[in-house]
Amino acid sequence: MVGVWTIAGTLTPVPALDRLDLVADPVAAALRSMTDADRLAVTAIDASLADTAEFCAHYGVPLSASANCVVVAGKRGDAVRYAACVVLATTRADVNGVVRKRLDARKASFAPMDEAVSLSGMEYGGITPVGLPADWPVLLSPEVAAAPELIIGGGVRGSKLLVPGDVLAKLPGAEVVEGLAR
Repeated sequence: MVGVWTIAGTLTPVPALDRLDLVADPVAAALRSMTDADRLAVTAIDASLADTAEFCAHYGVPLSASANCVVVAGKRGDAVRYAACVVLATTRADVNGVVRKRLDARKASFAPMDEAVSLSGMEYGGITPVGLPADWPVLLSPEVAAAPELIIGGGVRGSKLLVPGDVLAKLPGAEVVEGLAR
């Protein structure tokens, strides 16, 4: 699939397994163990352009083909449960409704940056669903799971992964959740 990414804009994607040096360590470990890893590509980017809007504008990538991964912390009493939510960049995750209920939490919010970074082993602004802790649910909007090609974080601000949505739907802990994106 590498080389036929219609959403790549001015990027030059290469097979992800050929450039594990471009991704965070947990992402590289996950890619090594994935049966579909040969369907993913990676590309280096300017880390100062990692934020979605600037990235898409600079590299000519459609915003509708970019997916964001946010880490949510749900609390009930002293228990904190984490989840990753992956939605198209043109939408937002329903954290206080759908995600809160899925985590069986009284309160849910975006995880503090330092927690998200330390628990995921990834850089803020580059967190990706590939390689997250095994006990975290990875909640995908149906639009993400159905997308033929997407651009997501590489675990560091200096790279992006290109991936078919059906590969994300096969990640450990992945669930397609109706109503996740608004």
